[in-house]
Amino acid sequence: MSLQFLADGLIAGATIGLGAVGITLTYSILRFANFAQGEFITWGCYLTWLLAAAAGAWIPASADALGPLSVGINVIAAGVAAMLLTGVLAVALDAVLFGPLRWRAAAASGGAGGAGAPGAAASGASISAVIASFGAAMTLRALIEALVPARQAYLSTELQIAIPLIGGVRVTPDQMLLLALAVVLAAALQLMLTRTSVGRSMRAVSENPELARVGGIDVTQVIRLTWFIGAALASAAGVMLGLVVQIRPSMGAELLLPLFAAAILGGVGSVPGALIGGLVVGIAEAAAVQMAGAQWRAAVAFLVVIAVLLVRPAGLFGRAA
Repeated sequence: MSLQFLADGLIAGATIGLGAVGITLTYSILRFANFAQGEFITWGCYLTWLLAAAAGAWIPASADALGPLSVGINVIAAGVAAMLLTGVLAVALDAVLFGPLRWRAAAASGGAGGAGAPGAAASGASISAVIASFGAAMTLRALIEALVPARQAYLSTELQIAIPLIGGVRVTPDQMLLLALAVVLAAALQLMLTRTSVGRSMRAVSENPELARVGGIDVTQVIRLTWFIGAALASAAGVMLGLVVQIRPSMGAELLLPLFAAAILGGVGSVPGALIGGLVVGIAEAAAVQMAGAQWRAAVAFLVVIAVLLVRPAGLFGRAA
């Protein structure tokens, strides 16, 4: 059995893990499963593609390739800009859709500020938010299909020679960059959550929104930051995905189940757990493809979710309720 599946799984898992971080943040702070996260991946990838094409008109051709990579400064700059724009899109979506749902739940329970609501009102708000996220996902996908020309699109068409590693494993420079990027972004977020005042505010809101508000924390601002960070990381995952596959409107939706599997496996609320969960899911999918065929790839995420819920519902790094 070739060990190539380990490299393939790590690359796919890094993309899954980075997207799962947004899901785990949203759930731990806003208390609902956001099914629009996959569409942020798609939007980030398409925005990068469009911005890179626009930047290519004024960036010299000699700058097309950056060292051994298949992309140049235009794609890298476009990817950073797309992260910012996707974050803004998520904040706008929260202001238009999810914010009013929180306010309505808070008003129904006699709370203030819309950060959350106790008891049955909170449960109702969570269900409403989940249903709303389905609608948001379909709307975002329909917008992509309507606004973007229906043709084959790639972030890079350059061929790369894979570098041989131990055990017959081969990886390209792009793949090594993507894996390193996922680790760096997840580590930076973990440091922000544990070492900065903003991170401490986010953790306080995650523990108890109303108590955090009484303590002087701007809960509304924390919620906006949560949406921005989660969507920006999803956009980065979209760029990673777009460098290895063809760009298409359904690319984010196809990752949705692995994203949730990674978040559940790692433990909801744990950033390192989401990344590690993504790596495990990615390797498991790659192993299933090699041993049983590509038709079994989708089943792996289901099996991971079922196994975790049966054996350790809190996940690898989650806290038991």
